[in-house]
Amino acid sequence: MIVVHNTASGAKEPLETVEPGHVRMYVCGVTVYNDSHVGHARSFVAFDVIRRWLLHRGYRVSYVFNYTDVDDKIINRANETGEPWDSIARRFIASLDDDMRRLNVTPATVAPKATDLIPDMVAFVKDLVDKGHAYVVDGDVYYDMERGKQWFGVLKHQRIEDMQAGARVEVDERKRNSYDFVLWKSSKPGEPRWDSPWGPGRPGWHIECSTMASKYLGVPIDIHGGGTDLIFPHHESENLQTWAREGRPLARYWVHNGMLNIKAEKMSKSLGNFTTIKEVLTHYDPMVLRFYLLNVHYRTELEFSGEGLDGAKEAYNRLSSFRVALGRAREFAAEDVEGLEEQIEANRLGFGKAMDDDFNTRQAVAHVFELVRIGNQAMASKVLSKRHHRILSEIFDELVGVLGLKMAGVEGVDAALVAGLVELLLELRDEARTAKDYKASDAIRARLRELGVVFEDSADGTTWRIER
Repeated sequence: MIVVHNTASGAKEPLETVEPGHVRMYVCGVTVYNDSHVGHARSFVAFDVIRRWLLHRGYRVSYVFNYTDVDDKIINRANETGEPWDSIARRFIASLDDDMRRLNVTPATVAPKATDLIPDMVAFVKDLVDKGHAYVVDGDVYYDMERGKQWFGVLKHQRIEDMQAGARVEVDERKRNSYDFVLWKSSKPGEPRWDSPWGPGRPGWHIECSTMASKYLGVPIDIHGGGTDLIFPHHESENLQTWAREGRPLARYWVHNGMLNIKAEKMSKSLGNFTTIKEVLTHYDPMVLRFYLLNVHYRTELEFSGEGLDGAKEAYNRLSSFRVALGRAREFAAEDVEGLEEQIEANRLGFGKAMDDDFNTRQAVAHVFELVRIGNQAMASKVLSKRHHRILSEIFDELVGVLGLKMAGVEGVDAALVAGLVELLLELRDEARTAKDYKASDAIRARLRELGVVFEDSADGTTWRIER
């Protein structure tokens, strides 16, 4: 049984989906006015692993991830640079898609842009106005918190009366209540605009996700995901809007990943303390960054540092080198050693138990490394039978696949083939050295190092490993 930490209850709860065997999952995307930073990557990777585990456990998963492609920040950047707002949005959507591809994040079932659903958002807002939950002021439409305050605090766990006026909510004296939030914004001259019953304008931020989630997944959805910084006001507002329109909450489970911090302050574009995914990937392999992000529980805050990435690189190389060693294995024990299969199976089960317990990748990774220890010891002691080699290889590949980690740096190619090609090149190097063709020998060595193959010569032969 899978248990999920629900922000709404503050506790772990058994996963019980609206439709048996089908998880409908919505994860908030980003506002596309700049390259995405590694704080965004934390959310992408966390929910990708959750999705992979649900699929592994036999669920069908409908996964929606959105792009906010019209927003004040995009418009401001357009005004600063002279580039059209929609050109900026398209450029950074493409950039984000490239980042996720490199990090091996599975594409969403549906990945809508806000501008794709403007008519649906207008209809949503109109319903709220017609039901008396929203009001119009000079072409702007606001949600009336006085009508909806009985639903507030589901995620924040705080009464609306106890909140400080103006905190993360735009102050506007035209509003009936200080915490009323905008559903539809009238457009200023030169801004993008769409027709509506209240005049030309564009949607507010919160209405986008409520509309997309309900359109593609229905209400209630099973899991709504995002970072803890979105709990208030974004997710509270989404929930209020949906409750007012549908008479029930937007989601059964609200799942939030912890922040990625720099010097104890969350990484964000608005604070200017961010490092983009692309910047990190100029120095580290994408799988090293992915490993770094999933080697902690998704709800734990993570302090971003070069030292942490270096440690992740070393740990990931251990995994990759082990898979290469399995692929190189050619000599096997004649008989199965007693107890080895049970040890392998115990760690497979331990991995599953960790993942079922609120997707605890930290503990799950520990079981993967225990498999590495067991396998290395068996190979060094020459007690690994052919059958146990097959079992170990299959289970290792299964578990790192759930984590979305690619081994050996060659997508879609068997590790044994990689190992065979490396050893063929090393044999050619040895032949060149024997023939005193040091130019050819050095060229092979240099090329292998460029590809990340590190090797050492000794009296017992040449050992090698792959570093990412």
